[in-house]
Amino acid sequence: MSTIIIDNTFEDPFRRAPLVLGHDNFTSVTEEICYVNEAPRPPKAWYVAFFISSALATFLVVLIGYLFVAGVGVWGNQNPVMWGFPIVNFVFWVGIGHAGTLISAILFLFRQRWRTGINRFAEAMTIFAVICAGMFPGIHIGRVWLAYWLFPIPNQMEMWPQFRSPLLWDVFAVGTYFTVSLLFWYTGMIPDLATLRDRANTKLKAMSYGILALGWRGSNRHWHRYERAYLLLAALATPLVLSVHSVVSFDFAVSQVPGWHTTIFPPYFVTGAIFSGFAMVMTLAIPARELWGLKNFITMRHLENMTKVILLTGTIVGFAYSMEFFIAWYSGSLYEKFAFINRAFGQYSWAYWIMVSCNVLTPQIFWFKKARSSIPIMFVASLLVNVGMWFERFVIVITSLSQDYLPSSWGYFTPTWVDIWMLIGSFGLFMTLFLLFIRFLPVIAIAEVKGVMPQAHVGHGHDHHLEDEQ
Repeated sequence: MSTIIIDNTFEDPFRRAPLVLGHDNFTSVTEEICYVNEAPRPPKAWYVAFFISSALATFLVVLIGYLFVAGVGVWGNQNPVMWGFPIVNFVFWVGIGHAGTLISAILFLFRQRWRTGINRFAEAMTIFAVICAGMFPGIHIGRVWLAYWLFPIPNQMEMWPQFRSPLLWDVFAVGTYFTVSLLFWYTGMIPDLATLRDRANTKLKAMSYGILALGWRGSNRHWHRYERAYLLLAALATPLVLSVHSVVSFDFAVSQVPGWHTTIFPPYFVTGAIFSGFAMVMTLAIPARELWGLKNFITMRHLENMTKVILLTGTIVGFAYSMEFFIAWYSGSLYEKFAFINRAFGQYSWAYWIMVSCNVLTPQIFWFKKARSSIPIMFVASLLVNVGMWFERFVIVITSLSQDYLPSSWGYFTPTWVDIWMLIGSFGLFMTLFLLFIRFLPVIAIAEVKGVMPQAHVGHGHDHHLEDEQ
Protein backbone atom coordinates (compact mmCIF):
# COMPACT_ATOMS: atom_id res chain seq x y z
CA MET A 1 0.00 0.00 0.00
CA SER A 2 1.48 3.32 -1.00
CA THR A 3 0.75 6.35 1.17
CA ILE A 4 1.98 9.90 1.19
CA ILE A 5 1.93 12.55 3.91
CA ILE A 6 0.04 15.65 2.88
CA ASP A 7 0.21 18.97 4.67
CA ASN A 8 -3.22 20.46 5.30
CA THR A 9 -2.06 23.85 4.00
CA PHE A 10 -1.50 22.56 0.48
CA GLU A 11 -3.90 21.07 -2.03
CA ASP A 12 -2.83 17.68 -3.32
CA PRO A 13 -3.26 17.54 -7.12
CA PHE A 14 -3.24 13.71 -7.06
CA ARG A 15 -5.73 13.24 -4.26
CA ARG A 16 -8.34 10.63 -5.05
CA ALA A 17 -12.04 11.03 -4.41
CA PRO A 18 -12.99 9.65 -0.97
CA LEU A 19 -14.50 6.18 -0.74
CA VAL A 20 -17.05 7.20 1.91
CA LEU A 21 -18.91 10.50 1.74
CA GLY A 22 -20.82 12.52 4.32
CA HIS A 23 -19.81 10.65 7.48
CA ASP A 24 -17.47 11.82 10.22
CA ASN A 25 -17.98 8.94 12.67
CA PHE A 26 -18.54 5.20 12.70
CA THR A 27 -21.96 5.40 14.36
CA SER A 28 -23.54 7.26 11.47
CA VAL A 29 -22.19 4.65 9.04
CA THR A 30 -23.81 1.84 11.03
CA GLU A 31 -27.09 3.74 11.26
CA GLU A 32 -27.34 4.48 7.55
CA ILE A 33 -26.40 1.00 6.30
CA CYS A 34 -28.58 -0.82 8.84
CA TYR A 35 -31.55 1.37 7.94
CA VAL A 36 -31.80 -0.48 4.61
CA ASN A 37 -32.78 -3.60 6.59
CA GLU A 38 -34.43 -1.92 9.57
CA ALA A 39 -36.75 0.44 7.71
CA PRO A 40 -40.42 -0.43 8.40
CA ARG A 41 -41.07 -0.60 4.68
CA PRO A 42 -38.78 -0.67 1.67
CA PRO A 43 -39.27 1.84 -1.17
CA LYS A 44 -42.35 1.36 -3.35
CA ALA A 45 -40.06 0.50 -6.25
CA TRP A 46 -38.94 -2.57 -4.26
CA TYR A 47 -42.53 -3.85 -4.10
CA VAL A 48 -43.06 -3.27 -7.81
CA ALA A 49 -39.78 -4.96 -8.75
CA PHE A 50 -40.40 -7.86 -6.38
CA PHE A 51 -43.92 -8.45 -7.70
CA ILE A 52 -42.71 -8.53 -11.32
CA SER A 53 -39.63 -10.65 -10.65
CA SER A 54 -41.42 -13.14 -8.41
CA ALA A 55 -44.19 -13.51 -11.01
CA LEU A 56 -41.56 -14.25 -13.67
CA ALA A 57 -39.79 -16.70 -11.34
CA THR A 58 -43.08 -18.47 -10.66
CA PHE A 59 -43.77 -18.71 -14.37
CA LEU A 60 -40.28 -20.20 -14.81
CA VAL A 61 -41.15 -22.95 -12.32
CA VAL A 62 -44.40 -23.61 -14.21
CA LEU A 63 -42.51 -23.85 -17.51
CA ILE A 64 -40.02 -26.29 -16.00
CA GLY A 65 -42.94 -28.45 -14.89
CA TYR A 66 -44.39 -28.22 -18.39
CA LEU A 67 -41.00 -29.23 -19.81
CA PHE A 68 -40.85 -32.29 -17.58
CA VAL A 69 -44.32 -33.40 -18.67
CA ALA A 70 -44.10 -32.62 -22.39
CA GLY A 71 -40.37 -33.21 -22.98
CA VAL A 72 -37.59 -31.13 -24.51
CA GLY A 73 -39.52 -30.91 -27.78
CA VAL A 74 -41.13 -27.76 -26.38
CA TRP A 75 -37.77 -26.06 -26.96
CA GLY A 76 -36.41 -25.10 -30.34
CA ASN A 77 -33.55 -27.62 -30.01
CA GLN A 78 -33.39 -29.84 -33.05
CA ASN A 79 -30.94 -31.59 -35.34
CA PRO A 80 -28.28 -30.23 -35.83
CA VAL A 81 -28.70 -27.56 -33.10
CA MET A 82 -28.96 -29.88 -30.11
CA TRP A 83 -27.58 -27.18 -27.79
CA GLY A 84 -29.96 -24.26 -27.79
CA PHE A 85 -31.08 -21.61 -25.32
CA PRO A 86 -30.46 -23.74 -22.17
CA ILE A 87 -26.70 -23.96 -22.77
CA VAL A 88 -26.56 -20.34 -23.96
CA ASN A 89 -28.23 -19.28 -20.71
CA PHE A 90 -25.99 -21.57 -18.66
CA VAL A 91 -22.77 -20.03 -20.00
CA PHE A 92 -24.22 -16.52 -19.70
CA TRP A 93 -25.17 -16.88 -16.02
CA VAL A 94 -21.89 -18.55 -15.06
CA GLY A 95 -20.12 -15.55 -16.59
CA ILE A 96 -22.28 -13.10 -14.64
CA GLY A 97 -21.13 -14.76 -11.43
CA HIS A 98 -17.46 -13.97 -12.05
CA ALA A 99 -17.36 -10.33 -10.99
CA GLY A 100 -18.41 -10.99 -7.42
CA THR A 101 -15.48 -13.26 -6.69
CA LEU A 102 -13.11 -11.02 -8.62
CA ILE A 103 -14.16 -7.87 -6.73
CA SER A 104 -14.12 -9.60 -3.36
CA ALA A 105 -11.21 -12.03 -3.52
CA ILE A 106 -8.68 -10.71 -6.01
CA LEU A 107 -9.10 -7.03 -5.17
CA PHE A 108 -8.97 -7.96 -1.48
CA LEU A 109 -5.65 -9.76 -1.94
CA PHE A 110 -4.27 -6.78 -3.85
CA ARG A 111 -5.54 -4.43 -1.11
CA GLN A 112 -7.72 -2.39 -3.44
CA ARG A 113 -9.85 -0.49 -0.96
CA TRP A 114 -12.39 0.73 -3.50
CA ARG A 115 -13.96 -2.74 -3.41
CA THR A 116 -15.54 -2.13 0.00
CA GLY A 117 -18.66 -0.33 -1.18
CA ILE A 118 -19.68 -2.92 -3.76
CA ASN A 119 -18.19 -6.24 -2.73
CA ARG A 120 -21.10 -7.48 -0.59
CA PHE A 121 -23.85 -7.37 -3.19
CA ALA A 122 -21.38 -8.42 -5.90
CA GLU A 123 -20.75 -11.59 -3.89
CA ALA A 124 -24.50 -12.08 -3.52
CA MET A 125 -24.89 -11.61 -7.25
CA THR A 126 -22.39 -14.43 -7.76
CA ILE A 127 -24.41 -16.86 -5.66
CA PHE A 128 -27.71 -16.04 -7.36
CA ALA A 129 -26.21 -16.13 -10.87
CA VAL A 130 -24.68 -19.57 -10.28
CA ILE A 131 -28.06 -20.81 -8.98
CA CYS A 132 -29.64 -19.65 -12.24
CA ALA A 133 -26.83 -21.23 -14.25
CA GLY A 134 -26.90 -24.57 -12.47
CA MET A 135 -30.57 -25.02 -13.22
CA PHE A 136 -30.16 -25.28 -17.00
CA PRO A 137 -27.85 -28.33 -17.41
CA GLY A 138 -30.14 -30.30 -15.12
CA ILE A 139 -33.25 -29.65 -17.20
CA HIS A 140 -31.37 -29.84 -20.52
CA ILE A 141 -30.61 -33.56 -20.33
CA GLY A 142 -34.11 -34.55 -21.40
CA ARG A 143 -34.51 -37.52 -19.08
CA VAL A 144 -34.61 -35.52 -15.86
CA TRP A 145 -35.07 -38.64 -13.75
CA LEU A 146 -31.46 -39.45 -14.68
CA ALA A 147 -30.09 -36.05 -13.59
CA TYR A 148 -27.91 -37.79 -11.02
CA TRP A 149 -25.75 -38.95 -13.94
CA LEU A 150 -24.28 -35.44 -13.90
CA PHE A 151 -22.75 -36.01 -10.46
CA PRO A 152 -19.43 -37.75 -9.71
CA ILE A 153 -20.88 -40.93 -8.28
CA PRO A 154 -18.32 -43.80 -7.91
CA ASN A 155 -18.20 -45.63 -11.21
CA GLN A 156 -17.05 -49.10 -10.28
CA MET A 157 -20.19 -50.59 -11.90
CA GLU A 158 -19.41 -48.74 -15.17
CA MET A 159 -23.02 -47.65 -15.57
CA TRP A 160 -22.59 -43.86 -15.62
CA PRO A 161 -21.64 -41.66 -18.57
CA GLN A 162 -18.06 -41.03 -19.60
CA PHE A 163 -16.15 -39.58 -16.65
CA ARG A 164 -13.74 -37.84 -19.01
CA SER A 165 -16.57 -35.77 -20.46
CA PRO A 166 -16.14 -31.99 -20.06
CA LEU A 167 -19.78 -31.86 -18.89
CA LEU A 168 -18.62 -33.67 -15.76
CA TRP A 169 -15.76 -31.19 -15.42
CA ASP A 170 -18.47 -28.52 -15.21
CA VAL A 171 -19.95 -30.25 -12.18
CA PHE A 172 -16.63 -30.11 -10.34
CA ALA A 173 -15.76 -26.55 -11.45
CA VAL A 174 -19.13 -24.89 -10.94
CA GLY A 175 -19.88 -26.86 -7.77
CA THR A 176 -16.54 -25.89 -6.20
CA TYR A 177 -16.93 -22.29 -7.30
CA PHE A 178 -20.41 -22.06 -5.80
CA THR A 179 -19.33 -23.65 -2.50
CA VAL A 180 -16.28 -21.43 -1.99
CA SER A 181 -18.15 -18.29 -3.10
CA LEU A 182 -21.00 -19.07 -0.69
CA LEU A 183 -18.59 -19.58 2.22
CA PHE A 184 -16.70 -16.40 1.32
CA TRP A 185 -19.91 -14.38 1.13
CA TYR A 186 -21.30 -15.75 4.39
CA THR A 187 -18.03 -15.41 6.32
CA GLY A 188 -17.75 -11.76 5.33
CA MET A 189 -21.28 -11.07 6.62
CA ILE A 190 -20.81 -12.50 10.13
CA PRO A 191 -19.74 -9.23 11.87
CA ASP A 192 -22.55 -7.32 10.17
CA LEU A 193 -25.11 -9.98 11.03
CA ALA A 194 -24.07 -9.60 14.67
CA THR A 195 -24.64 -5.85 14.37
CA LEU A 196 -28.16 -6.46 13.07
CA ARG A 197 -28.70 -8.98 15.88
CA ASP A 198 -27.71 -6.47 18.53
CA ARG A 199 -29.95 -3.79 17.00
CA ALA A 200 -32.96 -6.05 16.45
CA ASN A 201 -36.27 -4.76 17.81
CA THR A 202 -38.17 -8.07 17.69
CA LYS A 203 -37.42 -11.50 19.11
CA LEU A 204 -37.73 -13.14 15.69
CA LYS A 205 -35.12 -10.84 14.16
CA ALA A 206 -32.82 -11.21 17.14
CA MET A 207 -33.09 -15.01 16.98
CA SER A 208 -32.65 -15.19 13.19
CA TYR A 209 -29.66 -12.87 13.02
CA GLY A 210 -28.25 -14.43 16.19
CA ILE A 211 -28.23 -17.90 14.63
CA LEU A 212 -26.59 -16.58 11.48
CA ALA A 213 -24.01 -14.57 13.47
CA LEU A 214 -22.62 -17.80 15.03
CA GLY A 215 -22.11 -16.24 18.45
CA TRP A 216 -19.98 -13.33 17.22
CA ARG A 217 -19.02 -10.95 20.04
CA GLY A 218 -16.33 -8.87 18.37
CA SER A 219 -13.54 -10.01 20.68
CA ASN A 220 -9.91 -9.87 19.62
CA ARG A 221 -9.90 -13.66 19.17
CA HIS A 222 -13.00 -13.52 17.00
CA TRP A 223 -11.50 -10.83 14.77
CA HIS A 224 -8.22 -12.72 14.49
CA ARG A 225 -9.93 -15.93 13.38
CA TYR A 226 -12.31 -14.06 11.10
CA GLU A 227 -9.49 -12.27 9.27
CA ARG A 228 -7.51 -15.47 8.92
CA ALA A 229 -10.50 -17.41 7.54
CA TYR A 230 -11.44 -14.55 5.19
CA LEU A 231 -7.90 -14.41 3.82
CA LEU A 232 -7.77 -18.17 3.25
CA LEU A 233 -11.12 -18.17 1.47
CA ALA A 234 -9.98 -15.27 -0.71
CA ALA A 235 -6.87 -17.24 -1.63
CA LEU A 236 -9.03 -20.28 -2.49
CA ALA A 237 -11.51 -18.24 -4.53
CA THR A 238 -8.90 -16.42 -6.62
CA PRO A 239 -7.81 -19.36 -8.83
CA LEU A 240 -11.45 -20.33 -9.23
CA VAL A 241 -12.08 -17.08 -11.14
CA LEU A 242 -9.71 -18.36 -13.80
CA SER A 243 -10.55 -22.04 -13.59
CA VAL A 244 -14.35 -22.20 -13.59
CA HIS A 245 -14.99 -20.41 -16.87
CA SER A 246 -11.93 -22.01 -18.45
CA VAL A 247 -13.52 -25.38 -17.71
CA VAL A 248 -16.85 -24.17 -19.11
CA SER A 249 -15.02 -23.16 -22.30
CA PHE A 250 -13.64 -26.72 -22.55
CA ASP A 251 -17.20 -27.87 -23.27
CA PHE A 252 -16.65 -26.22 -26.65
CA ALA A 253 -12.87 -26.17 -27.15
CA VAL A 254 -12.27 -29.94 -26.84
CA SER A 255 -14.80 -30.71 -29.58
CA GLN A 256 -14.14 -30.92 -33.30
CA VAL A 257 -16.88 -28.47 -34.28
CA PRO A 258 -15.57 -25.65 -36.50
CA GLY A 259 -15.59 -22.40 -34.57
CA TRP A 260 -15.20 -24.19 -31.24
CA HIS A 261 -11.98 -26.15 -31.62
CA THR A 262 -9.56 -23.41 -30.58
CA THR A 263 -7.13 -22.75 -27.73
CA ILE A 264 -8.20 -19.11 -27.41
CA PHE A 265 -11.44 -20.07 -25.68
CA PRO A 266 -10.24 -20.29 -22.02
CA PRO A 267 -8.73 -16.75 -21.76
CA TYR A 268 -11.46 -15.44 -24.08
CA PHE A 269 -14.23 -16.86 -21.88
CA VAL A 270 -12.63 -15.68 -18.62
CA THR A 271 -12.19 -12.12 -19.91
CA GLY A 272 -15.73 -12.08 -21.27
CA ALA A 273 -17.08 -13.36 -17.96
CA ILE A 274 -15.33 -10.59 -16.01
CA PHE A 275 -16.60 -8.11 -18.61
CA SER A 276 -20.23 -9.19 -18.29
CA GLY A 277 -19.99 -9.62 -14.52
CA PHE A 278 -18.81 -6.06 -13.93
CA ALA A 279 -21.54 -4.79 -16.24
CA MET A 280 -24.14 -6.61 -14.16
CA VAL A 281 -22.66 -5.22 -10.92
CA MET A 282 -23.03 -1.72 -12.37
CA THR A 283 -26.56 -2.48 -13.56
CA LEU A 284 -27.52 -3.43 -10.00
CA ALA A 285 -25.44 -0.83 -8.14
CA ILE A 286 -26.82 2.24 -9.90
CA PRO A 287 -30.52 1.66 -9.00
CA ALA A 288 -29.58 0.41 -5.51
CA ARG A 289 -27.64 3.54 -4.60
CA GLU A 290 -30.55 5.69 -5.79
CA LEU A 291 -33.43 3.82 -4.16
CA TRP A 292 -31.80 3.04 -0.80
CA GLY A 293 -29.75 6.22 -0.44
CA LEU A 294 -26.38 4.49 -0.67
CA LYS A 295 -24.61 7.23 -2.62
CA ASN A 296 -22.30 7.86 0.32
CA PHE A 297 -20.96 4.32 0.09
CA ILE A 298 -21.27 3.49 -3.64
CA THR A 299 -19.60 6.65 -4.85
CA MET A 300 -18.68 7.91 -8.30
CA ARG A 301 -15.18 6.62 -7.63
CA HIS A 302 -16.50 3.08 -7.38
CA LEU A 303 -18.53 3.46 -10.56
CA GLU A 304 -15.69 5.06 -12.49
CA ASN A 305 -13.29 2.28 -11.51
CA MET A 306 -15.80 -0.27 -12.77
CA THR A 307 -16.14 1.56 -16.08
CA LYS A 308 -12.36 1.34 -16.48
CA VAL A 309 -12.47 -2.42 -15.90
CA ILE A 310 -15.30 -2.71 -18.44
CA LEU A 311 -13.29 -0.65 -20.94
CA LEU A 312 -10.21 -2.84 -20.47
CA THR A 313 -11.99 -6.18 -20.66
CA GLY A 314 -14.22 -5.01 -23.53
CA THR A 315 -11.12 -4.08 -25.53
CA ILE A 316 -9.60 -7.50 -24.81
CA VAL A 317 -12.83 -9.18 -25.93
CA GLY A 318 -12.73 -7.16 -29.17
CA PHE A 319 -9.13 -8.27 -29.71
CA ALA A 320 -10.21 -11.89 -29.17
CA TYR A 321 -12.92 -11.51 -31.81
CA SER A 322 -10.36 -10.31 -34.35
CA MET A 323 -7.91 -13.08 -33.41
CA GLU A 324 -10.58 -15.69 -34.09
CA PHE A 325 -10.78 -14.50 -37.69
CA PHE A 326 -7.01 -14.33 -37.98
CA ILE A 327 -6.56 -17.87 -36.64
CA ALA A 328 -9.28 -19.18 -38.96
CA TRP A 329 -7.49 -17.60 -41.92
CA TYR A 330 -3.98 -18.58 -40.83
CA SER A 331 -4.96 -22.18 -40.13
CA GLY A 332 -5.76 -22.79 -43.79
CA SER A 333 -8.79 -24.86 -42.77
CA LEU A 334 -11.71 -24.32 -45.12
CA TYR A 335 -14.16 -25.33 -42.43
CA GLU A 336 -12.79 -22.82 -39.91
CA LYS A 337 -12.79 -20.04 -42.51
CA PHE A 338 -16.38 -20.79 -43.46
CA ALA A 339 -17.51 -20.93 -39.81
CA PHE A 340 -16.33 -17.39 -39.07
CA ILE A 341 -17.30 -15.85 -42.40
CA ASN A 342 -20.73 -17.39 -41.90
CA ARG A 343 -20.95 -15.83 -38.43
CA ALA A 344 -20.35 -12.35 -39.76
CA PHE A 345 -22.19 -12.53 -43.07
CA GLY A 346 -24.44 -15.60 -42.93
CA GLN A 347 -27.97 -16.16 -41.74
CA TYR A 348 -27.12 -15.19 -38.15
CA SER A 349 -25.19 -12.04 -39.08
CA TRP A 350 -27.77 -9.94 -37.24
CA ALA A 351 -26.82 -11.63 -33.96
CA TYR A 352 -23.10 -11.29 -34.66
CA TRP A 353 -23.25 -7.55 -35.29
CA ILE A 354 -25.44 -6.97 -32.21
CA MET A 355 -22.70 -8.76 -30.27
CA VAL A 356 -19.90 -6.66 -31.77
CA SER A 357 -21.79 -3.39 -31.37
CA CYS A 358 -22.59 -4.00 -27.70
CA ASN A 359 -19.35 -5.64 -26.60
CA VAL A 360 -16.70 -3.84 -28.64
CA LEU A 361 -18.09 -0.44 -29.60
CA THR A 362 -20.17 0.42 -26.53
CA PRO A 363 -17.33 0.22 -23.93
CA GLN A 364 -15.17 2.59 -25.98
CA ILE A 365 -17.33 5.47 -24.81
CA PHE A 366 -15.61 5.14 -21.42
CA TRP A 367 -12.43 6.61 -22.84
CA PHE A 368 -14.12 9.94 -22.16
CA LYS A 369 -14.26 11.37 -18.65
CA LYS A 370 -17.76 12.77 -19.20
CA ALA A 371 -19.08 9.29 -19.99
CA ARG A 372 -17.39 7.85 -16.89
CA SER A 373 -19.06 10.58 -14.82
CA SER A 374 -22.57 10.24 -16.25
CA ILE A 375 -24.92 7.89 -14.43
CA PRO A 376 -27.38 7.50 -17.37
CA ILE A 377 -24.55 6.67 -19.80
CA MET A 378 -23.07 4.15 -17.37
CA PHE A 379 -26.42 2.44 -16.82
CA VAL A 380 -27.34 2.23 -20.52
CA ALA A 381 -23.85 1.00 -21.43
CA SER A 382 -23.98 -1.71 -18.74
CA LEU A 383 -27.35 -2.91 -20.06
CA LEU A 384 -26.01 -3.04 -23.61
CA VAL A 385 -22.98 -5.03 -22.46
CA ASN A 386 -25.27 -7.57 -20.79
CA VAL A 387 -27.28 -7.86 -24.01
CA GLY A 388 -24.11 -8.21 -26.06
CA MET A 389 -22.64 -10.91 -23.85
CA TRP A 390 -25.79 -12.99 -24.07
CA PHE A 391 -25.66 -12.69 -27.86
CA GLU A 392 -21.99 -13.71 -27.76
CA ARG A 393 -22.99 -17.02 -26.21
CA PHE A 394 -25.84 -17.31 -28.71
CA VAL A 395 -23.46 -16.77 -31.63
CA ILE A 396 -20.91 -19.28 -30.31
CA VAL A 397 -23.44 -22.03 -29.67
CA ILE A 398 -26.00 -21.61 -32.42
CA THR A 399 -24.01 -20.55 -35.48
CA SER A 400 -21.37 -23.26 -35.02
CA LEU A 401 -23.95 -26.03 -34.73
CA SER A 402 -26.41 -24.87 -37.37
CA GLN A 403 -23.93 -25.19 -40.25
CA ASP A 404 -21.12 -27.67 -39.76
CA TYR A 405 -19.29 -30.12 -42.05
CA LEU A 406 -22.25 -31.49 -44.01
CA PRO A 407 -24.54 -29.10 -45.91
CA SER A 408 -27.20 -31.81 -45.90
CA SER A 409 -27.53 -31.45 -42.11
CA TRP A 410 -27.70 -27.67 -41.99
CA GLY A 411 -30.66 -26.06 -40.28
CA TYR A 412 -31.90 -22.77 -38.87
CA PHE A 413 -32.55 -22.57 -35.15
CA THR A 414 -35.73 -20.78 -34.13
CA PRO A 415 -36.47 -20.43 -30.41
CA THR A 416 -39.95 -21.27 -29.18
CA TRP A 417 -42.00 -19.24 -26.75
CA VAL A 418 -40.85 -21.62 -24.00
CA ASP A 419 -37.20 -20.80 -24.77
CA ILE A 420 -37.83 -17.08 -24.61
CA TRP A 421 -39.91 -17.12 -21.44
CA MET A 422 -37.45 -19.41 -19.66
CA LEU A 423 -34.73 -16.87 -20.40
CA ILE A 424 -36.92 -14.06 -19.05
CA GLY A 425 -37.93 -16.22 -16.09
CA SER A 426 -34.28 -16.82 -15.16
CA PHE A 427 -33.87 -13.04 -14.83
CA GLY A 428 -36.97 -13.05 -12.65
CA LEU A 429 -35.46 -15.72 -10.39
CA PHE A 430 -32.19 -13.79 -10.18
CA MET A 431 -33.89 -10.51 -9.29
CA THR A 432 -36.21 -12.16 -6.76
CA LEU A 433 -33.25 -13.57 -4.85
CA PHE A 434 -31.37 -10.28 -5.11
CA LEU A 435 -34.30 -8.20 -3.84
CA LEU A 436 -34.79 -10.53 -0.87
CA PHE A 437 -31.10 -10.20 -0.10
CA ILE A 438 -31.30 -6.40 -0.07
CA ARG A 439 -34.32 -6.47 2.22
CA PHE A 440 -33.08 -8.90 4.87
CA LEU A 441 -29.26 -9.05 4.78
CA PRO A 442 -26.58 -6.32 5.05
CA VAL A 443 -26.02 -5.01 1.54
CA ILE A 444 -22.85 -3.07 2.42
CA ALA A 445 -19.92 -4.47 4.43
CA ILE A 446 -20.16 -2.19 7.48
CA ALA A 447 -16.88 -3.25 9.10
CA GLU A 448 -14.91 -2.96 5.85
CA VAL A 449 -16.37 0.45 5.00
CA LYS A 450 -15.27 1.75 8.37
CA GLY A 451 -11.78 0.49 7.67
CA VAL A 452 -11.32 2.81 4.68
CA MET A 453 -12.59 5.94 6.45
CA PRO A 454 -10.06 8.58 7.56
CA GLN A 455 -11.12 7.95 11.17
CA ALA A 456 -9.55 4.48 10.93
CA HIS A 457 -6.13 5.93 10.06
CA VAL A 458 -3.55 6.48 12.75
CA GLY A 459 -2.85 10.11 11.80
CA HIS A 460 -6.47 11.26 11.69
CA GLY A 461 -7.13 14.45 13.62
CA HIS A 462 -3.54 15.75 13.59
CA ASP A 463 -1.84 18.43 11.54
CA HIS A 464 -0.80 15.77 9.07
CA HIS A 465 -2.91 12.92 7.84
CA LEU A 466 -2.42 9.88 5.71
CA GLU A 467 -4.04 9.78 2.35
CA ASP A 468 -4.48 6.38 0.74
CA GLU A 469 -3.36 6.54 -2.86
CA GLN A 470 -5.15 3.43 -4.04
